[in-house]
Amino acid sequence: MAATFLPCTSGALDRVLPFMAALYQQDALAYDPRRARAVSEWLLANPAHGSIWIVQVDGHDVGYMVLTVCVSVEFGGRYALLDELYLEPSWRGRGIAAEAIEFAGAWTRSTGMSALRLETATENLHAIHVYEKSGFTMHARHLMTRRM
Repeated sequence: MAATFLPCTSGALDRVLPFMAALYQQDALAYDPRRARAVSEWLLANPAHGSIWIVQVDGHDVGYMVLTVCVSVEFGGRYALLDELYLEPSWRGRGIAAEAIEFAGAWTRSTGMSALRLETATENLHAIHVYEKSGFTMHARHLMTRRM
């Protein structure tokens, strides 16, 4: 059982948005369906800034992934941000997240970027374990945000 990663198109966005709502609910984040659709449509129309993939197993949609492009002097230029990765709970623990991370790494390398970064909740110990097992390292920094 291998996962496949299908590039999302605007016509397939309705397959991704329910997964996105589930991710935001799982993480107790405010989900605005109009904002999610607008930002996703913008990203699909501007592929130089990243992309969205539908995660499938045996022809079934089981989740999605969003990778975006950022720039950092510290990381030597452009790097990818694994902005969102969600798998339906019944598909977790089967190695699909590790496959998604490998896919993200391959995409990052193929586009000439210098690093792949991500963020996860500090209490999500399983995700932290999966990410560390995939070669990510924890930084002794605090992620801070100021909304505009």
